[in-house]
Amino acid sequence: MVIDGQGTNLSEFHTMGFNPYFHDADLVESKMRESEEAMALANEVSKVYFYGAGSSSEALCSVIREGLERVFTQANVHVGHDLDGAAYSTYAGEPAITCIIGTGSNSCYFDGSTASEEVPALAYILGDEASGSWFGKRLLSLHLYHKLDPVVDADFVSTFGFSKDDIVNRVYQEPNANVFLASFMTFIGRHQEVPQVISLLEEGFQAFIDVHVKCYENYKEVPVHFVGSVAYHFQPVLRHVCEREGISVGQIIKRPIDGLANYHVQYILN
Repeated sequence: MVIDGQGTNLSEFHTMGFNPYFHDADLVESKMRESEEAMALANEVSKVYFYGAGSSSEALCSVIREGLERVFTQANVHVGHDLDGAAYSTYAGEPAITCIIGTGSNSCYFDGSTASEEVPALAYILGDEASGSWFGKRLLSLHLYHKLDPVVDADFVSTFGFSKDDIVNRVYQEPNANVFLASFMTFIGRHQEVPQVISLLEEGFQAFIDVHVKCYENYKEVPVHFVGSVAYHFQPVLRHVCEREGISVGQIIKRPIDGLANYHVQYILN
């Protein structure tokens, strides 16, 4: 999103996501240059704020920063972690726990100035509870073990037509396995009224709460915000699990960019 100092939305455009664990500065530069909207404004932009998964250390942030600086040559480029962006986007003037549940998952506590983590994000192999990749992994396992609800399984076969070898190859041999796994959330959403799928969703959100929310001693005393497509589209189940745990749910938003723009205008740019 391109904004002016007053927060007016001048333009919006979309690119792929950039993660320094998987992408280098050359790819960031080339993908940005493919965007006509970005290039039309590149020389006029004075500040760039990027928040993304994987941008958790100076070395990793520098990968993204270098790619963006090659495109936005007149700009001061700030690269931060996606948790910072999520915390800023949901900030309502009071301390809160902010969670990301999308392709991956994570959480932080934001006191108004600093976002701090209590437990690390372990990505899609070791962690990412309740994320799209976590649910996708469980769906594929149930299918391959012949334990998926028969109606859901029949729809899975007719929709995708994957053999076991196809799935194993996509997960273990090809890049971006986490994105492949998360791509099944639309299919899961199609069957979210099926008891087995409801149980799966509850299991995932409970695992997330147990690891990423209960780790904060004051989790019942402050609002808990959620950012991300999985949290947004499956919020009835998420709210049910939170209510069961005595958690006060704050905002549940799909796209943090609007809140991010407001936060920067109010607290950073002026």
